[in-house]
Amino acid sequence: MKSNNTFRIALFPGDGIGDEITEPTRMLLDDVAARVGGFAFDWQSCAAGAAHYREHGTALPEEAMRTAQDADAILLAAMGLPEVRYPDGREIAPQLELRFELGLYAGVRPVKPVPGVRPILADPRAHDIDYVIIRESVEGLFAPDAPGSIDEHEARETLLFTRDNCEKLFDFCFRLAGERGGQRKVTSVDKSNVFPAFGFWRDIFYERAKGFADVRADHCYVDAFAMVMVQKPWTIDVAVTENMFGDILSDLGAALMGGLGYAPSADIGDDHAVFQPCHGSAPDIAGKGLANPTAMILSAAMMLEWLGMRHDSGEAGIAASALRRAVDDAFADRQLVTCELGGDAGTAAVFAAVKDSLARVDV
Repeated sequence: MKSNNTFRIALFPGDGIGDEITEPTRMLLDDVAARVGGFAFDWQSCAAGAAHYREHGTALPEEAMRTAQDADAILLAAMGLPEVRYPDGREIAPQLELRFELGLYAGVRPVKPVPGVRPILADPRAHDIDYVIIRESVEGLFAPDAPGSIDEHEARETLLFTRDNCEKLFDFCFRLAGERGGQRKVTSVDKSNVFPAFGFWRDIFYERAKGFADVRADHCYVDAFAMVMVQKPWTIDVAVTENMFGDILSDLGAALMGGLGYAPSADIGDDHAVFQPCHGSAPDIAGKGLANPTAMILSAAMMLEWLGMRHDSGEAGIAASALRRAVDDAFADRQLVTCELGGDAGTAAVFAAVKDSLARVDV
């Protein structure tokens, strides 16, 4: 755990492009810590993922889990390989095991395009969107406590909500909306017109809203909300939704930012947090130098911000802001165009541009 002004970080490079985006991000974090001063990092590298499972028969070794549990924060690049699966056909996904084991109930998925990255939506009002999707991350259709079943005649999956988890989740969302300032609004994205479980969800949502008089609460069915994300995204502030819905909607949000290479995320619980880009391991481009590290860098900025709040470290908060500004400045002149948007800027070019911008950012 935190020792004096040193943050212990469990670092999971994982699979595919994971190694390629991890090292540049680690270097930038060390750079910004040195620029700001007052804190440093103790990096604890952890082996886990599909390749590790293929070689050793375990995807998340006990040692790696212990390191994660003892760390101040967890920074994870990407895990999973399409051809490596468990005997029952499921993908190797230790990131899910970390969420369940550490109780990371709030999946924070910011939707805020990087200035200078080609706009996806035509309406000028959409160019400055800034909202957050909160994906419930330990229950819903992913809940390990409510496994599905399958036989030759039928297949079933179970959706699970518990009152305790919903209350913590909704309180997290209302606090976040208050801290953000802005519209001070939380929207429940559900399907309560069809599923009684979502009626339970929505009832608890409005119960918890009563404790946050300075934040508005409203609701929207998930299909209608998908349209709002495209047609009127500037009306969204904080939106909270079920695990599977959040999985889908956060990818839509990433697309509206320019692609998964620009989409950071965090999974946060009461005592632990994992920070990782929304994208996967992209084995098709691994080793080619094409991977866009922006989402990983922005996830690292989210980690700095969380560490600053959790440990009352103003320096970490300043570093988070500096790293975000460095990313914005690197793309501001529209000359840095990554491969997924038709340009030729790969991992090294993005890293060099952000590093150069960081050296010039006032802290």
